[in-house]
Amino acid sequence: MKKTTIIILLALVSIPILYLGIQVKEKFDFVSELRDDPDSIHTTDTISTSGAIEITSVGQGWARNSVNTVIFRKNSLITHDGVQYIAYYNADAQLVLGKRKVGARAWFTQVTAYEGHAQDAHNDISVTVDGDGYLHVSWDHHDTPLRYARSVSPGSLELSKEMIMTGSQESKVSYPEFYKLPGGDLLFFYRDGSSGNGSLVMNKYDHKNKTWHRLQDQLIDGEGQRNAYWQACVDASGTIHLSWVWRESPDVASNHDLCYAKSSDGGVTWQTSNGQRYQLPITINTAETVQAIPQNSELINQTSMVANSQGDPFIISYWKPKGSDVPQYQLVYKNRDWKVENLSFRSEPFSLSGMGTKKIPISRPQILVTEDQVFVIFRDAERDNRISVAQNKMPFKDPWTITDLTGSGYDSWEPTLDSEQWHQNHVISLFLQKTDQIDGEGLSDQPASVVEVLDWKVPLD
Repeated sequence: MKKTTIIILLALVSIPILYLGIQVKEKFDFVSELRDDPDSIHTTDTISTSGAIEITSVGQGWARNSVNTVIFRKNSLITHDGVQYIAYYNADAQLVLGKRKVGARAWFTQVTAYEGHAQDAHNDISVTVDGDGYLHVSWDHHDTPLRYARSVSPGSLELSKEMIMTGSQESKVSYPEFYKLPGGDLLFFYRDGSSGNGSLVMNKYDHKNKTWHRLQDQLIDGEGQRNAYWQACVDASGTIHLSWVWRESPDVASNHDLCYAKSSDGGVTWQTSNGQRYQLPITINTAETVQAIPQNSELINQTSMVANSQGDPFIISYWKPKGSDVPQYQLVYKNRDWKVENLSFRSEPFSLSGMGTKKIPISRPQILVTEDQVFVIFRDAERDNRISVAQNKMPFKDPWTITDLTGSGYDSWEPTLDSEQWHQNHVISLFLQKTDQIDGEGLSDQPASVVEVLDWKVPLD
């Protein structure tokens, strides 16, 4: 029988509550001196379980689809020099930026001069901070021209006018993602082209000279027949890890195979996991396939990956195992050889097919690792859409333990997190919002809901 640890968050009355042997205490904290604009500062009543979990509110966000809560936001939250930053669309689809001191409950938010076409859930906002403390923001893309700006000064929430990066291949951009290199420079990944027919482009930002240059015009080439849907990470040594699935058409059911590449020189040259150098661009015939997965396997695209301190990659996704109709979260990782761990705790089948943003009963997963522990963050309708974490120790001899971090559901939410908070403090800091995605780019009647940040100081063995 699988062991399940459940943390229930209850908001009832301000007296201690005893539930399943865990004392849950409601705590209040208010800002005593507000700024001239009190609407720009937000606090929340927070519930703490054994002092481990805290949720703070930020403001009201667009909720008619999942544009604020799609997993491919890199990043929705990011920390630099003791300050945590956040970005989201408000109910009027205006781009909002916010910041707080790490650990504080009060957020300062600022509505920028920019808006996005939030009606399309692809048009997310991605943010990061460079080594000098400048905030970089890219937003509102789905096969559309690049939209990019950065803060006018370090730590500022005021953005510059919209800027180009290189001026080349910037007319049909999708899925902008920022990654920070150890020295403070930045990487910017995006798709040039369309679903089923696109290429992966890669830029690099020199924070000392404040300039972008092109690293790869076509790192992965779909050859006009397909495109790669990727996930990436940068490990502590600066090695870039990249994995992807292929899609043969705009139909998500045509996703297949999981592939891998890495670069140890900042993205200039690329190798397989065994060190064999790729001839660029990488194509379907030259890619290292680390897990063969046929089409029509309910294989999802754009999940997450990390690397441990030894530089071993861990990729999390979901698809249905052979002979089963139930999609399962599955971990593909390198430990000398490539291995697959089926988390195998789901019981309900569902089918992926069609185009546009789908309404799916489970979220795409996020993954975090320590030396011997793996954490998978997800949402599942089987668990009433609560925010949950599956945890296990390598070499996975025991069942996965599942912890619910919230007592209520978050509908169409997918996990995005502050990677710096994890690396620095082993805190899982998550962007939360209850959003409602209608299948195939529809819009719900829910105009807005509260944007929150959940912080969990993970107890490590």
